[in-house]
Amino acid sequence: MLRAAGVGVGDEVVVPAFGNVEVAEAVVVVGASPVFADIDPNTYCLDASAVEASVTSRTVAVVAVHRFGRPADMASLHGVGQRHGLLVLEQGESEVPYDETARRRQRAAYLDGKLRGVRTPDGGDGHTYQQYVVRVPGNGRPDRDAFARAVRGRGVDCRVPVKTPVHRMPGFRRCVSLPETERAADETLALPVDASLTKRDMQRIVSACNALGGLLQPAF
Repeated sequence: MLRAAGVGVGDEVVVPAFGNVEVAEAVVVVGASPVFADIDPNTYCLDASAVEASVTSRTVAVVAVHRFGRPADMASLHGVGQRHGLLVLEQGESEVPYDETARRRQRAAYLDGKLRGVRTPDGGDGHTYQQYVVRVPGNGRPDRDAFARAVRGRGVDCRVPVKTPVHRMPGFRRCVSLPETERAADETLALPVDASLTKRDMQRIVSACNALGGLLQPAF
């Protein structure tokens, strides 16, 4: 899409650093330079105000990436694009069948009501819960990685969704302030929410997490 739009050498394209490296690589492939903007802490997608602050005379496009089943605020991003004459592209996620999405939402609602000591995801704007991503606060107490190891030790499969933001990777290192991106990379943990999970599976997830939740400071 970038190549078809005529994006090339000397151009800048605003992209998120929270996520996979492929989007930044695609920008480089067409000869342009990726510019990293911060994310909204609720959606984990590009924050429109951060994008606008990143715009320069060389900026020609923005690539928004929908994350974890929660869409980016495309209306605000298109507003930025219109004000600055930018192409606004979006990268979606694989579609989940409607019946499976409904079951994922049911499991997410169960976790929302039962989990303690972690911050549950904001379910607004039609969240499909491709992943159920919680925040594990540190505050000098057990951190996300220690929490994940302990939960796995109790038989619950969980994973860190973004281990290293793109702006910290070799070849893309930038001296740029992305506080929400850094915080999300340090605190987020994806818990199981698959449609195939049974009630007993869900109870095991809650039991494992809540057994550790008392060690954490309250999530805000």
